[in-house]
Amino acid sequence: MIASHLAVLILVIPVAAGLICAGLIVMLHPLLQRYALSRPNARSSHIAPTPQGGGIAVMAATAIAAALTGVLGAPYLGNAIPVVLTAAFCLAAVGMIDDLRPIPVVPRLALQLAAVVLLFATLPSQMRILELVPIWLERTLLILGMLWFINLVNFMDGLDWMTVAEILPVMIALAAFAFFGEAPPDVLPIALALAGALLGFAPFNRPVARLFLGDVGSLPIGLLTGWCLLELASHQHLAAALLLPLYYLADATITLFRRLANRERIWDAHRSHFYQRATDNGFSVRQVVTNVFLLNLLLAGLATASIAIRSTAADVTMLVLGALGVMVVLVRFSRARID
Repeated sequence: MIASHLAVLILVIPVAAGLICAGLIVMLHPLLQRYALSRPNARSSHIAPTPQGGGIAVMAATAIAAALTGVLGAPYLGNAIPVVLTAAFCLAAVGMIDDLRPIPVVPRLALQLAAVVLLFATLPSQMRILELVPIWLERTLLILGMLWFINLVNFMDGLDWMTVAEILPVMIALAAFAFFGEAPPDVLPIALALAGALLGFAPFNRPVARLFLGDVGSLPIGLLTGWCLLELASHQHLAAALLLPLYYLADATITLFRRLANRERIWDAHRSHFYQRATDNGFSVRQVVTNVFLLNLLLAGLATASIAIRSTAADVTMLVLGALGVMVVLVRFSRARID
């Protein structure tokens, strides 16, 4: 019975999410074209006004497809899923407002923090990752880490197909880990639904994009991804949880510290991320996202190996190999492309 439910989940949930997402985009596109145009600025990689707000369809499809888990009778819709989706939709609302009428940085961060605190307030006390530190300190660090992760996903969503190339492999890997019992079962419907929704969004975002996610999509996608990774880490797979998003973590964090060192205002739009510099250095958009996608397949493989081997030495080895792979791509992006 459980096996049949899993088969239904794996087949139905991503397909449903993809079809729902694509259908909603077709319906919403005229409205987004009229009311939610993204005009080029200092951060942009596009040169013509392009509608944004595709994240509305992605999030709606993710929620509906995840809810199908309960409708289909599979025993995987726990209490955590409604809570994490509620927090994600709170962020989506903040992002939608910011897309239409930019919110100052302090209230924007305050609203994001409120959504993250709401999520963490519901986590069971037995869910621990850093057991050597007091739980209040661990939760504080995790809240700050989640807030940073949400924003770095937003910062990295500055190129056609970039979020798809990053998040899709991560979600597929997380779904596989949950399927084999290496991540909590609640991760499975969220990972499958978000992966399917991103596949439904991908044709509209392929270079040259006809539609962007917007903050209404990138912020809640960051929260859902961060939550799934946190759940994986709580199953004693911290190395795997770090490996899966390692490229995003490295690109965004290194860029942040470099801008701080240069005394730049980090909330201002810019084009100093490695993936943005790559397009200035002669890489096409497709070449950049292909490099990121292939790197993420490698990182997913290393994460899988760390889980399968189950040793501290393996975790350290896989993290070192992952860091080397990320470094190769970052260095490549920072130099002029040679044909």
